[in-house]
Amino acid sequence: MAILRGGTRIFGQDIRIGLPRDKSLVNVAGDKRLQRRPGNPESTIGRFIAEMNQGEGVARPSRFLSVFHMPKRSQLGAGWADEFDMSSPRNDLESITMERNVGMMCNKITLPSRDVNTAENRTYGPARRMPYAYSFSGELQANFIGDKFLRQRQFFENWQKKIFDNTSHDMKYYDDYIGVLDIYQLGAFAGNADRDRVSYAVRLHEVYPQTIGSLEYDYSATDQAVQVPITLNFRTWTNLTIDQIDGATVGKKIGDVPTVKAAKDFGMFGGILSNLPPELQRAGRDILQTTRRNLPIGKLTGGRVFPPFL
Repeated sequence: MAILRGGTRIFGQDIRIGLPRDKSLVNVAGDKRLQRRPGNPESTIGRFIAEMNQGEGVARPSRFLSVFHMPKRSQLGAGWADEFDMSSPRNDLESITMERNVGMMCNKITLPSRDVNTAENRTYGPARRMPYAYSFSGELQANFIGDKFLRQRQFFENWQKKIFDNTSHDMKYYDDYIGVLDIYQLGAFAGNADRDRVSYAVRLHEVYPQTIGSLEYDYSATDQAVQVPITLNFRTWTNLTIDQIDGATVGKKIGDVPTVKAAKDFGMFGGILSNLPPELQRAGRDILQTTRRNLPIGKLTGGRVFPPFL
């Protein structure tokens, strides 16, 4: 059908004219205009496009995932569970399900920095800034969406209970409350149907919640979700792929990324226990932990030097 049509009758004949509709979209695949390439690929814009294509686009700050690993999961024993149940006597705040929930509810987190410390060195002529050590910021900020029970806040409150006893006010052993945090940059890869594959990843070591931020309640904030601010402390971080941790590679699915193995916390005996039935594993780990806490060497060293249990 034409866009405009008109006609008249002249000497008994119908004379019609009109403007035909646009046919440029009839054969999109064969349209030569879409097959054109930059005239000069060595131009600045051509090289920029080539570099962007080689990097498969840009990384986006909204495409990330954080994965928390509680300190020494294998020590939890009978208190460990996989489902959150408010009426259960088990400590479900330390379950794998709760770790996943906290990771998914993390809507803001800071990727940590690393500094090379330098000092001025002058032998002859202008001074040089010579590296003598490297350091980390030591803390990062994270933010979590809170559900009706504020389980995300309870998760970190429970974690802080491993740092101190709020009845006796005694501080606990360092190795008993440090965990691990993985932060993944996500992206899409050609040939994969899913969009969320790991394109960059770091692992933070010796992590624990330093500050549980305050919450502000407001009658006017009726349509807003509660945000739980947390300040995490850590000692070091490593790149999962560059440092080849647990055989990590770029492009893996989220479910295939390397995880922290609880058996590593127990050295030689951890490897033996991992081959036993679950009931015997739990009993053996309880015995190891009781021995580690009660023997004098464990108390003197804060649990950090006690072979072969570490």
